[in-house]
Amino acid sequence: MLNRRTTLMLLSAMVAGPKAALAATPREIKWEDLIPPGVPYSEIIGEGEIDLVNDLWNPIYDANAVKLNETLNGAYIKMPGFIIPFDVSAEGVTNFMLVPYVGACIHTPPPPANQLVMVNATDPWPGDQLWDAVWVTGVMRTQLQSTDLGKTGYFIAANEMEIYEW
Repeated sequence: MLNRRTTLMLLSAMVAGPKAALAATPREIKWEDLIPPGVPYSEIIGEGEIDLVNDLWNPIYDANAVKLNETLNGAYIKMPGFIIPFDVSAEGVTNFMLVPYVGACIHTPPPPANQLVMVNATDPWPGDQLWDAVWVTGVMRTQLQSTDLGKTGYFIAANEMEIYEW
């Protein structure tokens, strides 16, 4: 039979457990880690065609472009990138696409799905720092989604963000 003290300790451990997991050190990943092992980067681009009317190159991605690294599903990670906001409020931005280079999806055709990450941040990122490279920390999920800017392959529930220092 459990006494009151033991019961309170067990309950507090159950409440603190999830917070302790988030306090763990995140796994630092790079963009190439999003491509599944054994799939060379050169095989996710495929062919392409030029749009002469709009003066654009439109890549034609093959099946490798939507292959995701399932070992990252549920992983607590930290990765760098650039913000493409979906909406900006007076407080900043909380929903955005994390991209590997400045201007991805805006001025050029979007990278393949396994090189784009949807992010939902707990705290808004300041609207005056949207062009800065950032570190995003949180739990990553493999999840294909279509947006107006391109198809994404990953989702991060971000609990921390900071400026990326070179």
